[in-house]
Amino acid sequence: MLDVALFMSNATRLKAVLEQGPSSHYYITLISLISISLLLQVVIGILLVVTGEEHWPRSPAFSLARLNLNEVEKQWRLNQLNNATTILVFTTVVVNVFITAFGAHKTGFLAAKTSRSHL
Repeated sequence: MLDVALFMSNATRLKAVLEQGPSSHYYITLISLISISLLLQVVIGILLVVTGEEHWPRSPAFSLARLNLNEVEKQWRLNQLNNATTILVFTTVVVNVFITAFGAHKTGFLAAKTSRSHL
């Protein structure tokens, strides 16, 4: 559920940045970071399906998703996929920290001070 919430949050942020237009600060940076985050989340979702599901129907389309941890010859591959997924999750967290940092608005004392100076 957290993956869906993060995906929706990034989609909403992307929409907001696109609506603000190129005149907003860090426009290209935010578009790039949000797009990278969304792409990473899709790849992570696919890897989680591949490494975590054992009960797919017997069809060639789902042959990768039927990797079974109990089969010794597939354990190395599953371990590699699991490691890749972990690295991608960490990368997604770091990217989203930067999205939050670049997308932050002025708050508190500084925001009040700058809003009064425009009056």
